[in-house]
Amino acid sequence: MQQISPAQLAARLADDRQPAPLLLDVREPWEFDICHIEGSVPMPMASVPARLGELDPERETVVICHHGGRSAQVCMFLARQGHARVINLAGGVAGWAAQVDPRMPQY
Repeated sequence: MQQISPAQLAARLADDRQPAPLLLDVREPWEFDICHIEGSVPMPMASVPARLGELDPERETVVICHHGGRSAQVCMFLARQGHARVINLAGGVAGWAAQVDPRMPQY
């Protein structure tokens, strides 16, 4: 499974020469309400199978959770469904807060 660090993702999002990946946040709604990376699309992990049709299997998708465990599981599920361009955010939003945005609320 491909992974990206928070710092690498921040650099990627700042690069206007590349199309932005879909930022798919698979945490629960209460977690998303506390903090999220700007531009992220909320889709709780349990809802992903039912909402699979909302996702473009050709689009680069960075999957995000709190620490990287749930997002890794969703990445594996999406890959099995034919999504070839899925990337796990290593360290999740906790890593993002630690490495990229120290002002982000943490829980």
